[in-house]
Amino acid sequence: MRSLKSKGIPVLSAPKVYIQNIVASVESGGKIDLERLVYSLKRTIYEPEQFPGAIHRMDDPNIVFLIFSNGNLVCDGGKREKEISRAVDKLKSRIEKDIVISYR
Repeated sequence: MRSLKSKGIPVLSAPKVYIQNIVASVESGGKIDLERLVYSLKRTIYEPEQFPGAIHRMDDPNIVFLIFSNGNLVCDGGKREKEISRAVDKLKSRIEKDIVISYR
């Protein structure tokens, strides 16, 4: 606000600040077999010619994951930290159950 005002930009009222989207990165600690992942997780696409990671769209919570074979994940779409944590735990449980991750 101060920066805008100092540049001569009129600020009529205090802005309403809210979180629209949280993007988080996660290191799983293992290697992920993306080919097997696609067959074990619904709503997951993997087209290595187009993009080096798999894209998984989780319904509950409504989060999109970018999943890479080196075990890194990017989570997008959460509005609260608890939502992101729950989605990561849910995904981790699923990929461990389906044995698509191997820990170093």
